[in-house]
Amino acid sequence: MKCIRVCQNRTCRRQGSAKVLAAFEAISTSDVTVMGSSCLGQCGNGPMVLILPDMVWYSGVRPSQVPLIVEQHLLGNQIVTNMLYHRFHPQGQKQ
Repeated sequence: MKCIRVCQNRTCRRQGSAKVLAAFEAISTSDVTVMGSSCLGQCGNGPMVLILPDMVWYSGVRPSQVPLIVEQHLLGNQIVTNMLYHRFHPQGQKQ
């Protein structure tokens, strides 16, 4: 089972993480748990989304991008490389 954690701490909330969390919650996907989390320790790069157990970090996620993450990553098992957080996934950086 996969778990999506969306940071709900101050900086990410100012960057719109509550709407990102709501967008994930609105898409019903079996075998996926969606939850708000406390600070993920990456302030200023949010909204941060962490997908477990894959340990895939997405940064700067907008609500409009949530369906892409669900369709490509959660349902298709393909990482959305252009949204990867560069600190943990340097290969995902935009050229």
